[in-house]
Amino acid sequence: MMQTLCTPPAVAQSSPRTRPYAGFSLLELLLVLVALGVLLIYVVPRYFSQPGRTRVETARSQIKAMAAALDQYRLDLGRYPGTKQGLAALSTRPAGEARWQGPYLRKPPPVDPWGNAYHYRQPGEHGGFDLYSLGRDGQPGGTGEAADIVNW
Repeated sequence: MMQTLCTPPAVAQSSPRTRPYAGFSLLELLLVLVALGVLLIYVVPRYFSQPGRTRVETARSQIKAMAAALDQYRLDLGRYPGTKQGLAALSTRPAGEARWQGPYLRKPPPVDPWGNAYHYRQPGEHGGFDLYSLGRDGQPGGTGEAADIVNW
């Protein structure tokens, strides 16, 4: 048996004239930098304006979670905790509550994203209970980030 050896085809070598240059020209780099600068001018202000909206959404989520915990408390005990017991009844057993099956919150009730305590009132003016944050300014009413965030 005769064995033939295959030789690889010759690798074409490019001449310096036909080989594309590696790298970018100064003009190309400047164009890219200008484009990035323009993009950042529009994107950065929108990105940094988000914390206010994020705080409002965090407060809404916390109120929703605490409202669900309050509903579970009511299912177990037949009523919501009183205003005097407050939201602490969701994480620690109130005195004399034998049917308490909590904790209904893993941690003590949080403060709102602006560092203020949530307001809880039972009976509520808008339902079985009122649970709300007064927003960034800590005052009733307001607009935008200063608006009240409520469960009703």
